[in-house]
Formats: sequence, C-alpha cells, structure tokens
Amino acid sequence: MSARHLSFVETGRSQPSRALLHALAEQLEIPLRERNTLLLAAGYAPAYAQTDLDDAPASAAREALTRLLTSHEPYPALLLDRWGDVVLTNRSIGPLLDGVDPELLQPPINVYRLSLHPNGLAPRIRNRGEWAAHLGHRLIRLARLTGDARLARLLAEIREFPDVAAALEDQHEPVSRELLLTLHLDHPAGELHLHSTITSFGSPNDVTLAELAVESFFPADDATRELLQQFAAHAG
Repeated sequence: MSARHLSFVETGRSQPSRALLHALAEQLEIPLRERNTLLLAAGYAPAYAQTDLDDAPASAAREALTRLLTSHEPYPALLLDRWGDVVLTNRSIGPLLDGVDPELLQPPINVYRLSLHPNGLAPRIRNRGEWAAHLGHRLIRLARLTGDARLARLLAEIREFPDVAAALEDQHEPVSRELLLTLHLDHPAGELHLHSTITSFGSPNDVTLAELAVESFFPADDATRELLQQFAAHAG
C-alpha cells in the first residue's frame, strides 16, 4: 500500500478495503470489540463473534479457566471482564474480603470499586496510594485504548473515592524500591503481602474471550504463604 493511498483513506478520499482495515487494526493492536466497530463504520460486517461464557461454544474455554483458577489454590485468583467485573473466582478469594460492605459484594462485583471504595478494601490496604495509582492508571490506559464510555464513567466514579484523584496526580512513576508492586492488605489474622499477575488468552477470535483476564495473587513472603495455607485448610 502506498503512503498516498493511506493518506487518502485517512482524509476520507478513498474507501478502505476490508483487508486494509484488518491490517491497520492488527498493526495498531486495536481490541476486537473496536475492530468490529471499525468494520461497521466502513460498511462491512463484523468479523468477530461475541459468545456468552455460559453458552455451549465457550464451554471448553470456561472449563480451562475454571481449572486454572482452581489449580492456583491456596492462593487467590479471579477472572475479570473488560470492565473489571468478576466473572469467576477460586475459593481462596473469600478470606481477602473480610469486612467488606455486603453491598459491594452484590453481582456484578467490580474490582475497582471493591478495592478503592471506602466501604471496600481501601481502609485495609496499607499502601493505598500506590495501589490506587496502579489500578487507576490501568483503568486510564484501558479507557484511552478503547474509547469505551462505560470505562470512562467507571474512571470518573473512582476518582471521587477518597485519595484516588490525589494518588493519580502524585504517582506517575513508581515510588517503591520493591522489584514488584506489592499489595499490603490488613487481615484479622495478620498482614498479607501479595504480588499479582495478569493472564489472558494468546490469540482469541471472540470478543468475550479477548476481553477476559485472570488476575492471580502470589504470596510475597513466608508469613503470607502460611496464612493463605491456613485459610485454605479452614475452608476445606
């Protein structure tokens, strides 16, 4: 493709082909939901299906995700959708929610609200400023990448929670000397120090699957490992 043709597409003088739109979307790493929107805007049919995780075609994916969460026990893990709503969890998540307002635990449970709302986990997070900045900047990146109005509303909502706006303004770069950002969470049984990882499907061809992510927490020290094992033993 010539630079001249690309310029014509950008200014609306030329109609892009379906193949060109796919190529541009791939290079720009546009999410699948927005790729469908791009195709529709150009007059083409959407390319990617959106399957409910409870439907039969997604049963294998759901089983794989459930096994992944279960295999991570006694450490906590949960499956999130694009907006941070909880889709699935393993049993080890329960002890972390001690003291959370029951209203925040009504479906759909949203991890941004759960973590940053004053009636959620926020009062128990020792490094609340760092964690609020981490979650807030993650949400900002998603909102900018997708242009999703629901993400924008969620971002505006969490900015109103105590200390969140200040954390986002103050922490544009890491303030900790730790190798990884650690969640320091108070619990009646003792303080938990947790690292987290995010896992997603490598090459999904479905909007729903492309937007799912598994967040897995790992103990950052021996004391946390022992507490998580104790929680699992009592739950079992």
